Amino acid sequence: MAGSTDVAALEESFRKFAIYGDTKATGQEMTGKNWAKLCKECKVMDGKGVTGTDVDIVFSKVKGKTARVIGYEEFKKALEELAPKRFKGKSKEEAYEAICQLVAGKEPTNVGVTKATTGGAVDRLTDTTKYTGSHKERFDESGKGKGKSGRENIVDTSGYVGAYKNAGTYDAKVKK
Repeated sequence: MAGSTDVAALEESFRKFAIYGDTKATGQEMTGKNWAKLCKECKVMDGKGVTGTDVDIVFSKVKGKTARVIGYEEFKKALEELAPKRFKGKSKEEAYEAICQLVAGKEPTNVGVTKATTGGAVDRLTDTTKYTGSHKERFDESGKGKGKSGRENIVDTSGYVGAYKNAGTYDAKVKK
């Protein structure tokens, strides 16, 4: 059997993998998904001697008939079941010891998680020189926003139509 420090590290690994990905988990019970993740990340599953199917079968064997999760005692039984398959040349005790060494002290990693970048896309979307249409009117030449005057249509009360070229020339024509 594993030493007392190994047992503590093994139990700690069990708890970390048991709560992984589930905000409501207490760390007392592990789901099949987390069992498979533990086996994969701790290199219990090697693809030859122990496959994903073997891991799922062992999980089904050790859990209760109607249960969907395993506790720490079932977890140790599952490791005992997988140990001879993973370490074929060793005795059951040596194989169990070796498989405990693989699992002890490990914790789940976030493989394939996308990290947020604040690179080119943000710069490109906030570059005011590339704005077109009505959005272009909201900024001055330096790229600084005009504030309320850039958002509001200011009403022209001169009496002329908006695009009229000769605005302000009527008085000069009438006085002649």
